[in-house]
Amino acid sequence: MNSFGARLQGAVAASGRLCVGIDPHPYLLEAWGLEDSAAGVREFALRVVEATQGHAGVVKPQVAFFERHGAAGYAALEETLVAARAAGLLVIADAKRGDVGTSVEAYGQAWLSPGGSLEADAMTVSAFQGVGSLEGVIELARQSGKGLFVLSATSNPEATVIQRSRSEEGLTVAATIARDVARANQASTDAAGWGSFGLVLGATVALSDYGLEAATLVGTPVLAPGFGHQGARISDLGTLFGPAAESVLVSASRSILAAGPQEIGTAIREHANDIASRA
Repeated sequence: MNSFGARLQGAVAASGRLCVGIDPHPYLLEAWGLEDSAAGVREFALRVVEATQGHAGVVKPQVAFFERHGAAGYAALEETLVAARAAGLLVIADAKRGDVGTSVEAYGQAWLSPGGSLEADAMTVSAFQGVGSLEGVIELARQSGKGLFVLSATSNPEATVIQRSRSEEGLTVAATIARDVARANQASTDAAGWGSFGLVLGATVALSDYGLEAATLVGTPVLAPGFGHQGARISDLGTLFGPAAESVLVSASRSILAAGPQEIGTAIREHANDIASRA
């Protein structure tokens, strides 16, 4: 069984570093001529999957926009996950789950269990109860060949006071999370490969402000939202992440989805080509 890190490395080599967000905001549904309903969300998401196939290797459904439609929304999400994985895409469930003990392990079982109705290749998780609180889901991911992306330095300004706070060791919260994720990777990753446990680092923040050094992130998958609509520029990818840029997934959603159902394929190709030109 290939690890998630190995599969992600292969997908990036074959299809580039673009991660297409599937975020069916109500205003986007309206712009696409779709109802703000589970049926509209389903149609929207499946069109994004179809447009992505062959042009990018990773999609990231934002679970909240499905969840707001209850059981029918979850049914639409299940169909989206199946369609994306059947299309050969790696799927990151943007669920941002976090808890302790058996509770967080149960979240992992929901999203990472092979054959499960919500099976994804990786999920986003929150470690602000301590990376140790994720021990159960980390082990589940390792055994199942799945991955995790742990929130570390996010782009929302209200998170700054927490993520830049320093412990008695002198490390910021963001840097402590990055260190502990690196340790989890060391237990199961060969020197030449990428780890299966990555970080969420906003492309609109300066790593140094959070006590992070790009050189220490080499080989660690990074999910980097903030490109496009939030203001980060793909042209700054190398400046932002330096030697770690090779394993950075450029996450773009609204800047692609706003193109509409007729032009989304073109928008995906343009984003992918722009990223490739920075390699």
